Amino acid sequence: MGLTLSALDLVEIIMASLKGMNAEALLSLRNQIDRRLAELRTELEKDLAAITGQAKAKSIRTSKSLKGRKVPPKYRGPSGETWAGRGARPRWLVAAIKGGKKIEDMGLSTCANIL
Repeated sequence: MGLTLSALDLVEIIMASLKGMNAEALLSLRNQIDRRLAELRTELEKDLAAITGQAKAKSIRTSKSLKGRKVPPKYRGPSGETWAGRGARPRWLVAAIKGGKKIEDMGLSTCANIL
């Protein structure tokens, strides 16, 4: 009969060996792990593409699809300033709303008729 180790014993052995390594050895180990994970990801993407019948597996998106994209302006100010409707309202729009105008009055559809 062979020796069997519990998961806890195995973790203790691994932790002891990691604590004995210097910073350079730990960085080297990290680089090796990163390379191996990248290889495994590539293999998994190929397998997934073969299963789903796709020619090329799409990479996983980690950010919003609209982030950083330019959009056409929706509003125009009296001096020609424009705002796409994203983010904080510009000062000229806030001032116009406080002055009694409606935000719909500042829309490009109404300004296009003036220009």
